[in-house]
Amino acid sequence: QVQLVESGGGLVQAGGSLRLSCTAPANISNINAMKWHRQAPGKQRELVAEVTKSGSTSYADAVKGRFTISRDNAKNTVYLEMNSLKPDDTAVYYCAVEVLLGWAPVVKYNYWGQGTQVTVSN
Repeated sequence: QVQLVESGGGLVQAGGSLRLSCTAPANISNINAMKWHRQAPGKQRELVAEVTKSGSTSYADAVKGRFTISRDNAKNTVYLEMNSLKPDDTAVYYCAVEVLLGWAPVVKYNYWGQGTQVTVSN
């Protein structure tokens, strides 16, 4: 199946910043929400940020005020701007694109990126 392409991860010191990007194939249509998840070692995957088709955003409490999600619909790309990074932000970050597959009933499907490692040192 189609795979989203992620980039922007790396090693950064506490207090630093990173910008993640995720691009979907140009022929994907009917995109609704675009999301970023993360999974730290030994922990469950968690949703950290989401942006709807209309541009409405939401964030996990742990990242509010520090992370900003945005999207460029013309490029089928979602970004995650991460500021004031903390060691607890260390995780593999995965993007997801929610696609509407059908109506009556409504059917949605999430395409996933391959993951990009973010490591925040003390």
